[in-house]
Amino acid sequence: MRKHVLVRSGAATLVTMLIVLAAPVGLRGQAPSRAEVAEAARKASPHSSEEAMAYWKAEVARRLAEAPGRVYDPRKPAMANPPKTPWGAPDLRGYYLTAMYTPLERPEKVTKQFYTPEEAVSAFTFATTSDAGVDPATVHYDWKEFGMDAWQSPVRPNLRTGLITDTPDGKIPALTPEAQKRRAEAAAQRRQRDPQTGVQIFGNLYTRCVLGGGAAPLIDGGAPGSDSAAGAGGVTTEMQIFQTPDYVVLVQQRNTDVRIIPLNGRPRLPQSVRQWYGNSSGRWEGNTLVVQTTSFNDPAPATHFQGATDALQLTERFTIVDANTLRYEYTVSDPKTWTRPWSVEAPLPRIPPPLYEFACHEQNYGLINLVMGAQIRATEGRLDPRDPRVATPTDGGR
Repeated sequence: MRKHVLVRSGAATLVTMLIVLAAPVGLRGQAPSRAEVAEAARKASPHSSEEAMAYWKAEVARRLAEAPGRVYDPRKPAMANPPKTPWGAPDLRGYYLTAMYTPLERPEKVTKQFYTPEEAVSAFTFATTSDAGVDPATVHYDWKEFGMDAWQSPVRPNLRTGLITDTPDGKIPALTPEAQKRRAEAAAQRRQRDPQTGVQIFGNLYTRCVLGGGAAPLIDGGAPGSDSAAGAGGVTTEMQIFQTPDYVVLVQQRNTDVRIIPLNGRPRLPQSVRQWYGNSSGRWEGNTLVVQTTSFNDPAPATHFQGATDALQLTERFTIVDANTLRYEYTVSDPKTWTRPWSVEAPLPRIPPPLYEFACHEQNYGLINLVMGAQIRATEGRLDPRDPRVATPTDGGR
């Protein structure tokens, strides 16, 4: 789940209700009635949909008022003398946010690399208000809850119109013929399968809680909450960096992905050894950590970044810009997928600790039973009648 700054109102409600409910009966005289609990919650914070929405809008307005002073300029030079670890390396240790409203590709009809500060704030305002345009009194499992939206975090306006820095038009390069064929076949396969049985038969490793979306690279771009999970970079957008003299460890709370990157120049694993997160090695170039990753595993049934294959090669760069910002850059290359390499640059703001656990669906019996029931129907020749691609059974579905 997302972890951002809690909105005071929502937190106060929860704390008040817990105090009321948890107090020993002897201290209260008797257990509170439902009406007393409801009244305590009402007094603690906005309770009606209208009051909650008004509070929500006021919080959004306050955040947007701060936006002009937080615009990120990627042309700003990095810190000349960044903080150092006890062993003398630039100190990257800490917690960072990987969410942003800047899209991966340059938007349509935008022909320049950089906005003016006013344009950047305008784009940020549009994305923020879209992301916050939900009734917070609505209870649902999503990141649109009090304290869990991207706009409530240190996410910043960006002068970049899109995160891609190295293609002439700011777009992902054209697919190779092989990649076009591969994607067409995958789309055809998806159309042929029952969506329920497909969860188990064709499910990817993210759905099945093995991987958290690949973990490499760290930034997908997109607008969290107003786009699909794929476009938003997954459900969680926090990471932690550990350092030792010989290793850097990246922990991303997306199914708790962990990448261990050696800095001691040890030999790479042989090409015959493939890993889901690839085989990484790091080195320092001045104050920048450079990480090169190859030997990714065969992607089936998982999907690497943007549909890449096991030929993916990734070069990442981490540079401290200022006390609150880490500049993250990467270049990806895959001759089986794209006609040329391409590069991305984005800011990673520091956030306060800790990381909260990503809760996957181990022992999700509802999902298990759903899939088993659908598979039984499939063996009986009766697929889900709600699927418009499946003809309605002649017995009326009984």
